[in-house]
Amino acid sequence: MDMSLESLSKEELIALINKEKQSYNEVRIAELEDENAYLKSQLAMYKRMQFGQKRERFEGDPAQIALPFEAPADQIAAQEEILKEKISYVRSRPNHKGRAALPTHLPVEEIEIYPTGDLSEMICIGKEVTEELDYEPARFLIKRYIRYKYAPKNGEGVKIGQLPERVIDKGIPSAGLLASILTDKYQDHLPLYRQKQRFAREDIHIASSTLEGWTKEALIKLEPLYEQLVFDMKSKGYWQVDESPIKVLESEKKGACHQGYYWVYHSPLDGVVLFDYQPTRGSLGAKTMLESFKGYLQTDGYAVYEKHGKRKDVTHLACWAHARREFERALDNDKTRAQKALSMIQQLYAVERKASQQMLDAAGIKELRLAESLPVINELGKWIFDQIKSTLPKSQIGKAMQYSYGRWDALSAYLYDGNLLIDNNQIENSIRGLALGRKNYLFAGSHEAAQRAAMIYSFFAICKKHNVNPYKWLKNTLTNISTINHKNITDLYPQNFNNIQQLTKM
Repeated sequence: MDMSLESLSKEELIALINKEKQSYNEVRIAELEDENAYLKSQLAMYKRMQFGQKRERFEGDPAQIALPFEAPADQIAAQEEILKEKISYVRSRPNHKGRAALPTHLPVEEIEIYPTGDLSEMICIGKEVTEELDYEPARFLIKRYIRYKYAPKNGEGVKIGQLPERVIDKGIPSAGLLASILTDKYQDHLPLYRQKQRFAREDIHIASSTLEGWTKEALIKLEPLYEQLVFDMKSKGYWQVDESPIKVLESEKKGACHQGYYWVYHSPLDGVVLFDYQPTRGSLGAKTMLESFKGYLQTDGYAVYEKHGKRKDVTHLACWAHARREFERALDNDKTRAQKALSMIQQLYAVERKASQQMLDAAGIKELRLAESLPVINELGKWIFDQIKSTLPKSQIGKAMQYSYGRWDALSAYLYDGNLLIDNNQIENSIRGLALGRKNYLFAGSHEAAQRAAMIYSFFAICKKHNVNPYKWLKNTLTNISTINHKNITDLYPQNFNNIQQLTKM
């Protein structure tokens, strides 16, 4: 027995045991209440399948969250302070470990920079020259910055032109070259060793470690923008979520790769995508983002999402594309019943096409769905409820019915709001670039490298959704991120790039 327990009197020991029993009973009662509430909700769902759902359930439900909504003002103010400190840190962080020699055969573009202000009473006493290796599509060149020095005729003080902010302090790559390297790797899936070969063909010899270092430092510059993206993403009230594997060289097992995961979050209302790397596919992997989420959560049938979807402040949406795939797999098993289910699901998608062709707003889409989709959903639900009783659970048609049967409320939940989508296809499209990249570079070098890659995957996915040239966006962002006011950092988001560019041309 523990010495601390031995020192207790009989009465104190009894009191302690009773306290522990009470604590256990309270926890157990809470668990039973949650289980009872869940079972009641499941029973209610099965009754809705059997007898159909009423239109009123999706009209004016006070429990449903209105879209869109924003983060509280106090959280926005706190985030601004964090962002200000982050930008200052990234800008001042030492990031140069030695300067590579520049090739001598490349053309040189000279950029002369004079001090600002009145120079009429000053004389030029010299100049400082800074060179960087630049890249324009299909053309390498050297940019030579020549900064003239001026001193007053009385010999007091010196003025010199201000050198533009560098992405890598004292390093040779320009923002254009770094943007090209990152775009080639993460957008066009060209590994660094192949880029090194391309440089060599132009008689530009860059060590692999140098290329890796440039890539790392450029991605670190994006950290403040990514952290702001994470903050803004958490204020969205409608997410689609999926996950995809990535092998990481850093592993506890010698000679083996670690299986990490990118958790991908998509906000359909404004086309924002966020990749978040986590070492696990378990519940801890989604905790950083989903534990504070409130609103509509649309996912596939993975158990981690099901757990979060049961929270009181979350409305869980399932994906009709996943339900349809299950019935498509059953065509060889039970063609008659599989075709019947697919036919009704096709009717639901026909309504979505009709809404798109008529360019309806959210209110119009909801009204059309309640008028035309709800009757189809009720018919399909009653049919599944009746047919599943005479279906072998382990047959493919049985699995297809079980998939929809167990998620019926979640499959119907898109009727609540016209902003909601019928399926999760948009987020799956955002992950395709990652799948192509995996086939080329195979793995990430470390957990930190995988998370840095998550940043650029996020921004390039947003570029794609908003028809933004990823190279131009990245070059502009790397050029300006260290000097931009932290309050204006969202101007650097890809979704704002085209508008900002148009304003600067006016």
